[in-house]
Amino acid sequence: MTSDFIVDVLADFWKSENSRFSQIKTLVINQDNGPENNSRRTQFMKRIVEFAQEYKLNIRLAYYPPYHSKYNPIERTWAVLENFWNGSILDEVETALNFAQNMTWNGKHPVVKLVTQTYETGVKLTKKAMSKIERQIKRLTDSTHDFFPNLGKWFIDICCGAT
Repeated sequence: MTSDFIVDVLADFWKSENSRFSQIKTLVINQDNGPENNSRRTQFMKRIVEFAQEYKLNIRLAYYPPYHSKYNPIERTWAVLENFWNGSILDEVETALNFAQNMTWNGKHPVVKLVTQTYETGVKLTKKAMSKIERQIKRLTDSTHDFFPNLGKWFIDICCGAT
């Protein structure tokens, strides 16, 4: 998994489903602060800013602090999938896809797509290139929200859409 993969999957979803959400002007994306998508990952920030600009969306990246994955809905989905495959050997792509497509969570089947593209790892921006990205984002700071210290590490706003 890479920063490019994450944003490509998000863009694929948005292209196919945005008609359902035509009234949406702001996306709040809950993040786990992993190495591929943390707010200091230059390639991720570049790609998510480009996504926001392309689709004219405001985006708030909301990061879960370490050891708080139990509050993240995607982690609960993974737990349901792990219980569903119940220790089966996932030694073929088709087997893994079938398990994922046939599970249900809250009575719904997930959308499952096989990604075959190979992504380059270790892609980083120069400091100069990243400084341009930093000017396009807003890290929430203590002065933004006096009652929540150090929010800049956990909340990032990208304003590119309509209000």
